Amino acid sequence: MTSYTLPVLAERPKAASGTVYTVASGDLRLSANATCWPTQQKLESDLTAAVNSLGWKVQRGHEVDADKGHGFIDSQRAGIEVFKRLPADAPLIVVEAVWQYSHHVLAGLRSHKGPILIVANWSGEFPGLVGLLNLTASLTKAGVKHSALWSEDFTDEWALKGLKTWLETGQLTHDEGHVRDLPALPASPEVALGTALAEQLATEKAIIGVFDEGCMGMYNAIFDDELLNPLGIYKERLSQSALVAEMNRVSDEEAQAVRTWLDRAGMTFHLGSDEATELTGGQLLSQFKMYIAALRIADDFGLDAVGIQYQQGLKDMVPASDLAEGLLNNVERPPVRSRDGSRELYAGAPLPHFNEVDEGVAVDSLITNRIWTAMGLDPATTLHDIRWGERYGDDFVWVFEISGSVPASHNGGYDKSYSMRQPPMYFPLGGGTLSGVSKPGEIVWSRVFLMDGILHVDMGRGTAVELPPEETERRLNATTPQWPIMHAVLHGVGRDQLMARHKANHVNVVYAPDAATADRALVAKAAMFAHLGVRVHLCGEVNC
Repeated sequence: MTSYTLPVLAERPKAASGTVYTVASGDLRLSANATCWPTQQKLESDLTAAVNSLGWKVQRGHEVDADKGHGFIDSQRAGIEVFKRLPADAPLIVVEAVWQYSHHVLAGLRSHKGPILIVANWSGEFPGLVGLLNLTASLTKAGVKHSALWSEDFTDEWALKGLKTWLETGQLTHDEGHVRDLPALPASPEVALGTALAEQLATEKAIIGVFDEGCMGMYNAIFDDELLNPLGIYKERLSQSALVAEMNRVSDEEAQAVRTWLDRAGMTFHLGSDEATELTGGQLLSQFKMYIAALRIADDFGLDAVGIQYQQGLKDMVPASDLAEGLLNNVERPPVRSRDGSRELYAGAPLPHFNEVDEGVAVDSLITNRIWTAMGLDPATTLHDIRWGERYGDDFVWVFEISGSVPASHNGGYDKSYSMRQPPMYFPLGGGTLSGVSKPGEIVWSRVFLMDGILHVDMGRGTAVELPPEETERRLNATTPQWPIMHAVLHGVGRDQLMARHKANHVNVVYAPDAATADRALVAKAAMFAHLGVRVHLCGEVNC
């Protein structure tokens, strides 16, 4: 008999017959959780009515916190405690009408034995669809079996049929017939280019700078060195505190020179005087110092791309990073010189920035930059959230949107770009965006992700379309009006196909001057990925 004190594990409750349990992962920021809570309540009510109509009961797995004013799981510890009280084998639905931090519930979902369904409301008001995609991507990386479903209010036949299938079988599959593996590519100048650039990258290597990893619980956005290094890509791990320290070394005169350059380029700044709710000149100068500091640190370490986390931590110290990020991604941008003034840093070229330190986008942007540059094309890339979408005329037009960090060339230039204060709900210290409406034109979209322990990339073709100003305004007001927007039509990929397949909340987008050039560039990019050992999948209508 031992004298040691052995732990006594609490007995987990038994699942009630005919009952489905629900949890809701939320933001880490109280302001976001409290603001978004009424929308979440509506979704939970709609889902409960749908489940009840199919003869099942709903048991919410955690209480609403009256003091906080919401019922979200708002930390990893809170999530672990919630899952201790849930039946381990119960059918479980994670209900998301908002952006959520996947790591809040990842620990519980990894060990849950019952069937798992992730649901979201088809709405642009808050990024619930973005949260769903991030969580399903994280579960895909983790190897956790799950299903997903989305609906405006869970009264439509498609959603009810899917819900019924999952309740009865514990699983739900969607059409992914738009996806096919890359076939053997015939010899061409584009294949030769992609192969040569792949060999150069693997041999000469590249460094991506990571200003702190793990932004906003995005487990899916962290790629181990063992997966990156065989491609020739290595990480320089940097601290955001070093970025702030370097910002403090930048003079006001240097920051003002960036502002003067942008004013002369025709960019519009929507300014006010209330620091809490409006964009101010002081906030802009801080952002321009970040832009200069990021380039100088990148030069110090010889970086080929850089990612700034910003959330969390940095949001409580300096204004938003998005304006700096958008400037970095553009070929034409305010010049920044070395500390001694002897050199212009990264002259005539973008320094690819992967927003929210999404390392899948880092790999994608790096490879895109090399292909597009070698072909003499504009290599500026945009990371967008797959935010929402609706039909317009004969097409399903996606709202691709991100928190204000597009390169100006995607808007048609600085004179067609503007900056607004970031929403206080997410950005307490404010800061401006680099916003605009993406110009019409041909695009290549892609996503690098982790599945079954290896790197994959989905690639497809699309068109950024121009909508009437009133429709653009409606879509902005239905989402986040301060942020840049792209009206995207994807070729041969339906709404539900993209949602079912996309293994991230982000999509990487790059322009080509015409459809034929876009096709050739996509072939070169696919060849480069394939030669590096990444498994390539073509999505929809792709001439390859």
